[in-house]
Amino acid sequence: MGKTVFFAFKGEEMCFVHVLLNALDMHEKGREVKIVFEGEAVLLPKILEESKNNMYLKAKELGLIECICKACSAKMGVLEFNSTLGIPLGDDLKGHPSMMKFIQNGYDVITL
Repeated sequence: MGKTVFFAFKGEEMCFVHVLLNALDMHEKGREVKIVFEGEAVLLPKILEESKNNMYLKAKELGLIECICKACSAKMGVLEFNSTLGIPLGDDLKGHPSMMKFIQNGYDVITL
């Protein structure tokens, strides 16, 4: 049915909620979906964990969250916290998650 990866860059919770809405909807309809936290979005896991955001927790439980950028987590001061979440830290592209590995595996890449 296809594959999609969302690369979330914006650190706005309201914007990221739409990533979660769409990722969960696609997953429920049989599409393979992954979410990558990049840029300022690496600040969001702490906010979402603390608020116990249901959609985030469901996406995490379903394994839809592929990784959190290691380099951006370090730059934004959340590396230590993000490394405690049980979500991999992506660093295969000079410290950042690579889009190319997803493209090579047939994913459509959506950036927000």
